[in-house]
Amino acid sequence: MTKKHPVGLPNREQILQFIQTSNEPAGKREIAREFGLRGNEKIALKALLKDMTDEGLIDMAPGRAFHKMGGVPKVTVLKIVGIDGNQPVAVPEHWEAEGIPIPKIRVVEAKGKRGALGIGDRILARTEERGNGWTAHVMKKLAKGSEQILGVVEGGDNGRFWLKSVDKKARFDTPIGDVGDAKAGDLVLAELTGNAQRKSARVTQVLGDPFAPKSFSLIAIHKYGIPFEMPENAEVEAALVSRLPVTADHREDLRHLPIIAIDPRDARDFDDAIWAAPNAETGGFDAIVAIADVSYYVRPGSALDREAVKRGNSVYFPDLVVPMLPHALSSDKCSLRAGEDRAVIACHLAIGKSGQVTSWRFARAVARISANIPYPDAQAAIDGKMESPLLETALKPLWACWRLLARARSKRAPLELNLPEKRITLDEQGRVTGVAEREQLEAHRLVEDFMIAANVAAAKALEAKKSPLIYRAHEPPSREKLVALKEYLQTFDIDFALGQVIKPETFNTILSKVIDEEIRPQIMEAVLRSQTQAYYGPTNVGHFGLSLGSYAHFTSPIRRYADLIVHRALVSAYGLEMPKPKLNDVEPMTGLTEVAVAKLAATAEAISRTERRAMEAERETTDRYIAVYLSAHVGEIVQARITGVQNFGFFATVEGVGGDGLVPVSTLGKDYFHYDEASQTLIGEKTRQEFRPGMRLELRLAEANPVSGSLRFELPDGATYPSDRPKHKHKAGKFDVGKRGRPKNIRHQGKRR
Repeated sequence: MTKKHPVGLPNREQILQFIQTSNEPAGKREIAREFGLRGNEKIALKALLKDMTDEGLIDMAPGRAFHKMGGVPKVTVLKIVGIDGNQPVAVPEHWEAEGIPIPKIRVVEAKGKRGALGIGDRILARTEERGNGWTAHVMKKLAKGSEQILGVVEGGDNGRFWLKSVDKKARFDTPIGDVGDAKAGDLVLAELTGNAQRKSARVTQVLGDPFAPKSFSLIAIHKYGIPFEMPENAEVEAALVSRLPVTADHREDLRHLPIIAIDPRDARDFDDAIWAAPNAETGGFDAIVAIADVSYYVRPGSALDREAVKRGNSVYFPDLVVPMLPHALSSDKCSLRAGEDRAVIACHLAIGKSGQVTSWRFARAVARISANIPYPDAQAAIDGKMESPLLETALKPLWACWRLLARARSKRAPLELNLPEKRITLDEQGRVTGVAEREQLEAHRLVEDFMIAANVAAAKALEAKKSPLIYRAHEPPSREKLVALKEYLQTFDIDFALGQVIKPETFNTILSKVIDEEIRPQIMEAVLRSQTQAYYGPTNVGHFGLSLGSYAHFTSPIRRYADLIVHRALVSAYGLEMPKPKLNDVEPMTGLTEVAVAKLAATAEAISRTERRAMEAERETTDRYIAVYLSAHVGEIVQARITGVQNFGFFATVEGVGGDGLVPVSTLGKDYFHYDEASQTLIGEKTRQEFRPGMRLELRLAEANPVSGSLRFELPDGATYPSDRPKHKHKAGKFDVGKRGRPKNIRHQGKRR
């Protein structure tokens, strides 16, 4: 075969090009053969490959084949982590490229075997890079590796132990073959062994008392693999950069303005502060949204930066926070605390008398926050129920400016879903003292509208400079979800035309027509389920929910890496790089680097995953605390609302408290129950009892498991629920009759016929 390359030792670029374009895994032997190397040249090649590995240009995969650092080996082991449509999505089982997000790889299954792979499966695959992503072709399905499970040890008869999983979806306990040093009641990590029919667990780590303070958060941290311990090099670097001076040299001086931060009473960090004043010439307002200048402290490629992108975001639990940045920055030097000079990036906004933002400007500045005011106190001051020295100078101008922004928001008509958020209150020992819905105040909407205005300004400012950035993307609902929503709404006699242009206002109109308080929550939840999930990406697809054409996250760089990227992009695009004294090895560069731009898509994908991970962990932890709170009420009758119905039973939540629990169909009495899929309703064949989403009823709390966060309900003795249709008739479809003339999806006392 004729060689493409001249005989002689190749350079680094030639080796990289061959590794990336080779159809086969490229080890030292293949590289030497490609370039016709012999004798001492092979020895020199070995030394060169070692240098390239040390320099981070290439990495060695199992089998001694090389690939570009941050790339994927030609042949490697992958693990399936998701299913997108019908196509499996995988990640490399081992990933050593520090600071580079783990790539998601689309898996192509052979014809006739599609659908054979599921989440958790391991495969040996041949990979190839296509465009901005990777594709894998399955060579062989591998045996599953050791599976880790988090659970609580329970003692059984004859000295046997069982593992009760913390996952509320787990239906059975697992026998423990090797309990190690664990004892009954301990929270442990265990390794599952054996086949599906005869699995057993081996305790690998004892985590302690599952009911101790902060244990419920630690359960979620372990379950989802959330980085918890801050590396020493990041802590050292945070202490170092926190000594960087903050002065008015090379910064705008905003310390004379009464800028205030309005946040929750229990806030752990303060990203943002706001100010507004009337503009006599325009009849509108001048406003400033001041955001912590995190990019001044966290330089690209530093230990702090690598840890921040790895975490992606801070994670907030009722009893602790897992910060994206060390506390020396997140709750100290970068936090906008009153009375202290702070480095900020100021978004100057000109707001017209119609509420439209007419112009914007970004600048690095120094600010001294006048006050950190909790939401309820700001609202009480503006309502005349509490005195505030900042009422005339700060609060009233902010409210007057916000009323203009609110007018523009109303005209824009974003999606309005008033879904309550739960707030867990704890005492000093970490015990639950209450669960309540967070109060929704004008003050919340005010801060939200100022932040949205600044986020839009950041996106448009970067677009004006044709700068790369990470958008906050929210696509319109898919046709499949809209069809499902239409069918569901038809059961309430609510019209929903698929041919129309779907806007957020379309859903607002539907909700405005539902006045029945029993139906409204379930319609709202159905609309929410029809929406796509927001994500981060380098391509602008707009933000459907907010009814905005361009949107980026700019206002929370302490807790979101996406915002830090946007700050760096603004620094680079608008020449905001400033002379910064070199402190040991801390370089003055704070803008968006070429390396970061090249990895923007991968970074956006990675932080979208960490955001979803945080949301799931936070939701599960809240469920556990709610179960703790309700465990004192087991056996009592509670006011509940049905949140979902399946053929095996229905799920319900305790009104005003939350939590989610099952009422199995086998406990509903002696009647046969048909499940109507279109209306999502269980209907008794003889009694005509109905159980439908949104229905309010009394239930007995039979079980509250704090470890898994699961609840179980029962109907009170003698309770019946006749078919008392709500005002909007909820129409059930015809029963699906099988070949023998018997209705499908019928259950009676746990039996199916």
